Amino acid sequence: MRLATWNINSIRTRVSRAVDFVVREDIDVLALQEIKCKPEQFPYGPFEDAGYHVEAHGLNQWNGVAIISREPITDVETHFAGMPGFAKGHEGPDAPLEARALGATVGGVRVWSLYVPNGRALGDPHLAYKLHWLDALREATAADIAANPDRPLALVGDFNIIPFDADNGDPDIVVGRSTHVSPEERAAFFALESAGVTDVVRPLIPEGFTYWDYQRLKFPRNEGIRIDFVLGSKPFADAVTGATIHRNERKGEQPSDHVPVVVDLDLGGAEDDDDLPMIFA
Repeated sequence: MRLATWNINSIRTRVSRAVDFVVREDIDVLALQEIKCKPEQFPYGPFEDAGYHVEAHGLNQWNGVAIISREPITDVETHFAGMPGFAKGHEGPDAPLEARALGATVGGVRVWSLYVPNGRALGDPHLAYKLHWLDALREATAADIAANPDRPLALVGDFNIIPFDADNGDPDIVVGRSTHVSPEERAAFFALESAGVTDVVRPLIPEGFTYWDYQRLKFPRNEGIRIDFVLGSKPFADAVTGATIHRNERKGEQPSDHVPVVVDLDLGGAEDDDDLPMIFA
């Protein structure tokens, strides 16, 4: 299985690029973030014509997530257990849920397409929401893995966190002054490891950015950041055979400000009898 995650920054603007990418790169499963449309506005046709199934979750022109797959998509969920909501000026547990999570099972793999809240600014209520959201994700992930320890699970998407200083090539993002690099956000990211998932791309690609701002020639100067990740449970991580960050997708006409991150999986394992040696007693 070849799985990709991509913050597309408006699927209706970039549908041709997305379809071209999945076909050209032989992608089996594509998780999208920031589709910026309601399900009824999603451009299903071009993907279906290319042989893909689509599940989309969006509420308005902001946020929104989708999963696109060659194989049928089952067990779809539009939020994880305990996921908090947010609305400006609205406090309490009944705040409306945003379209930031979409879970589904494809080919025996549980995939969550995630668009983690931005945080906006240090001290902003949106940052407290972001940290609460990540803590709930950690708890839900730990419970899922405990209930299904042998099922491959992947949390993929735009995490809006720069885990390490080496992941930050943008001089405008400074520890102590900016979101994405605060100790609290980094701690929330690393706490996901306690739930049983790890970054499966970094061991294969230690360096590289996944986002470059449109402003001030950030891309030509390579002033990017690494905020898009594939975090996998042990069964998922054990199946990873390769990974790629598709930097060139930031080039060309109307690119997203993010680029796809791709992992290759060998899900046959010991159950694939054709690959096992013949043993005679």
